[in-house]
Amino acid sequence: MYKGGEPGHRSPEREKVYDIFIDGASRGNPGSAGAGVVIKYRDRTVKRLKRYLGITTNNFAEYSALVMALEEARRRRLKKIRILSDSELMVKQIKGEYTVRSKNLLPLFSRAKGLLRDFDGYEVLHIRREKNQEADLLANRAIDERD
Repeated sequence: MYKGGEPGHRSPEREKVYDIFIDGASRGNPGSAGAGVVIKYRDRTVKRLKRYLGITTNNFAEYSALVMALEEARRRRLKKIRILSDSELMVKQIKGEYTVRSKNLLPLFSRAKGLLRDFDGYEVLHIRREKNQEADLLANRAIDERD
C-alpha cells in the first residue's frame, strides 16, 4: 500500500524501500516476553533491536515489536518500508482484514496505525517463520539475557 508521489518526479532517496523484520516471543503465553527487530536495506543490515517486555502474551509481544520497529524507522527518517512478520493475526489486523478484539492490544494497534501514516509508503506482509529467524533470535535473546 505505497502512497504515490508526483508522477515523473523520482528521487533516489525516496525510492529506497527498507525491509523490517519483526518478531515477538512469549514463553508461557503469558510468560517472559521479548521483541526483536531487524532493519535491512537490500542485503545490508542497518539496525538490530531487542527488548525485554516482562510477563505478557505472544500477541502483545508481536505488536510491541511492530511499534518498536516503526518508531526506529521514523527516527531514522525512512520513507518507504516493508514490514515482514510471521504473525498472521497481527498482519491481518493491521491490514483491516481482522478486527482487534483484545483490549490490551488496542493501544498498540492504534499506535502502530498512527505511526504508519508517517511514511510515504509501506507494506505489511506475512512471511513464513523460517524467513524470520533473525528477528526471532533477537526476541528470544532479549528474554534469555533478562531471565
